[in-house]
Amino acid sequence: MRVNLVNGAGAIKEVKVGFSWTTLFFGFFPALFRGDLKWAAIMLVAAIAVGIFTLGFGAWLPGIIFSFIYNKMYIKELLEKGYRPADAQAQAALQNNGIMAA
Repeated sequence: MRVNLVNGAGAIKEVKVGFSWTTLFFGFFPALFRGDLKWAAIMLVAAIAVGIFTLGFGAWLPGIIFSFIYNKMYIKELLEKGYRPADAQAQAALQNNGIMAA
């Protein structure tokens, strides 16, 4: 499901709610392309750290874990930066997924 978020200046961002397939397949690159440098760096460092300890075999593990949580973290950070749901449907979707309080 996709929802629209809007900030005070009227800029609209369409964001996906739920599992992040792009993070599963491409690791830290979706965060990097979204301009979310903090989480891109965290994902990269986690993959490298786990890869070092498992001789490269476990480098995919952080990607699987972040696939389940990245979209939620990204939306929460946008909300902290001043973005709000663009309509009632978006607000309901965010509330149903535990991203916003009712």
